[in-house]
Amino acid sequence: MRVLQAMAGAAHGGAEAFFTRLTLALARAGLDQRVVIRSDSQRAADLRAGGVEPVELPFGGPLDVRTRRGLAQEIASFGPDIVLTWMSRASRLCPKGRFVHAGRLGGFYKLKYYRRCDHLIGNTKGIVRYLVGEGWPAERAHYLPNFVDDRPAAPAPREALGARPEGPLLLALGRLHENKAFDVLIDALARLGGVTLWLAGEGPLRDELEARARSLGIADRVRFLGWRDDVAALLAAADVLVCPSRHEPLGNVIIEAWARRVPVVAAASQGPSELIRAEETGLLVPIDDPSALADALARLIADSALQARLAEAGRHAFEAEFTEDAVVGQYLSFFERVSA
Repeated sequence: MRVLQAMAGAAHGGAEAFFTRLTLALARAGLDQRVVIRSDSQRAADLRAGGVEPVELPFGGPLDVRTRRGLAQEIASFGPDIVLTWMSRASRLCPKGRFVHAGRLGGFYKLKYYRRCDHLIGNTKGIVRYLVGEGWPAERAHYLPNFVDDRPAAPAPREALGARPEGPLLLALGRLHENKAFDVLIDALARLGGVTLWLAGEGPLRDELEARARSLGIADRVRFLGWRDDVAALLAAADVLVCPSRHEPLGNVIIEAWARRVPVVAAASQGPSELIRAEETGLLVPIDDPSALADALARLIADSALQARLAEAGRHAFEAEFTEDAVVGQYLSFFERVSA
């Protein structure tokens, strides 16, 4: 079985991080694969550190002839049974050939970019339902979840990152974009006394969010950490993971928190609503409701028994579906099935 993977994603993002995790896990499982990525020195270094030598191409705009030719050459020289493309650009640039073409989607994307694929993978059941609802054949739409790394990590230093040695510490992660609703979280924090927030991520709304925290008088309790590669350490230090997103196809950060027994409060957008059993594996609140979010956080912070119960149930949910062994096994079975 030979699989060529092509990733055209940006420097940061959930799909990009999972691509690297999956690629290295498939290598550990013994899969014969070739990996083509959009030029990125850090991603290339991470792959090489795990024993995978990537081919780097520009994956530029419509006039980028080099990537189209280079990808075709890599496919021709490697002779894969399956080509797995990540992101619409890689899917669009993939040529036709004597292989099965599978596209992997981590969101509700327009299918016009994936018409050349033979199969589509959604990392949530909701995405698979969307694909079928948009006219994609059900027998060629497949649910394959993400997994996260649950190896132990030492807690990140609270004081060095602007948190008090004692007192509740919230963690939120993601791109500083309207979809993530960090404005709602900052508004909720203003209703909670003595609570600190670590906000790990970068994006176009950083200045606006910082100004919002200052205007509410809580700038000293909101720490903007930028993009971080030490998510496990941040979770080990935090008391609660918050996912306030307006639009969230999956909510990979929820699985990260479950893996490390950190209780979760999330807005009831697409992915979190699918993942979380309300009051069992996390607390769900209405979208765009800072008051409800503040109330749920206050309730959880005040109830250590609830924290422990949610954390343990989340860990069980992780072990049932989102471990490396379980997900890699599903990918290998998928490869065998569609290439038969």
